[in-house]
Amino acid sequence: MSAWAETDRLRRARGVGAMKQARSWLLGVVLAWLAGAPGWAQTSVDLQLVLAVDASGSVNQYRFDLQKQGYAEAFRNPRVLKAIRSGIAGAIAVTVTQWTGPDLQIQVIDWTVIKDERSASAFAAAIEDTPRQLFSGGTSVSGAIDHGATLLLDSARTFPGARRTIDVSGDGANNRGRPAHLARDDAVRNGITINGLPILALEPNLDRYYYDNVIGGPGAFMVTAQTYETFAEAVLKKLIIEIAARPPARERRSASAREGRQ
Repeated sequence: MSAWAETDRLRRARGVGAMKQARSWLLGVVLAWLAGAPGWAQTSVDLQLVLAVDASGSVNQYRFDLQKQGYAEAFRNPRVLKAIRSGIAGAIAVTVTQWTGPDLQIQVIDWTVIKDERSASAFAAAIEDTPRQLFSGGTSVSGAIDHGATLLLDSARTFPGARRTIDVSGDGANNRGRPAHLARDDAVRNGITINGLPILALEPNLDRYYYDNVIGGPGAFMVTAQTYETFAEAVLKKLIIEIAARPPARERRSASAREGRQ
């Protein structure tokens, strides 16, 4: 074989090898993209839950810490874990936001899957370790609902088929942003339930406001806390009900009336 022919053969061989390498590289890129594409990393849960915690100006640090303590204690309670395990998937996905004004909401704990004692305890610790990040800006319940709805809809492909719920706790009526009932109605139209935990320390009739303007959707209900000191007891009861999705008879009647006005 001539030197020219041998050189040409080697060039062709190197060309074929380069093409194979390029195809392998491209296939690896495509597989990596598919593995990270939305819908490929799905997680089965029974409930997606947004915990929207009031951080408005009326909530001083003592009151804010009582809210944090109440949520942390609840997720360490065996009754909450029992409620989680009672579902078909035996797991829920939870995130925590702090809210004040119409455009002042911060997701302070990312979506977390809770399915056993270890994950529940870790989530409770995360709640305790997360500092307050908002302090003023008014009380926009509508902003809290809109923000919670966005978080739920943006993550719906990660948690397909789950019930979607926003848990709004607060000590005042909406005084900033659009009316709360408009945000509620938009969320309900997107298949989201809004439950309420009104704290009556400053506004004794806040439960009526929450009933008329905040809660809505399938199975919607509220549990009231008379004071911040009773918040832990109220939030424990509320979490058990909404995780298990079996409201007591009184709340079911209230929810049915609420749904009838949507």
